[in-house]
Amino acid sequence: MNITTVIDGTSARITPRGDIDFETLPPLRAAAQALPTRVTDLLWDLHHTAFMDVAGLHLLFDHLPVDGPDLHTTVTGLRQQPQRLLLMAAAIHPATFDLSRLFPDAPLASQPASEA
Repeated sequence: MNITTVIDGTSARITPRGDIDFETLPPLRAAAQALPTRVTDLLWDLHHTAFMDVAGLHLLFDHLPVDGPDLHTTVTGLRQQPQRLLLMAAAIHPATFDLSRLFPDAPLASQPASEA
């Protein structure tokens, strides 16, 4: 997996290239944990991620360590399979997998899993 991180002031964009699974989860978490404390907005750019298993749910919904920054996390570039996974997780456990947090302005946040 190739991971690119771009920081612009208090915003960061992390772009993984490849699948997100439990093998690639540690370097992705390390990329997020390595962000400077001034970063308050994190955008996961998933344009180059065709597949994501449950590790992606851990990546997007588990919080960074308590001593880390309080990040506002959003996602862009969801492809079909990762989108279906997120919609299914949200349909099963909406309180745990609150998509409105990741997609505050997108119709995806309110779209039922059956429509994906």
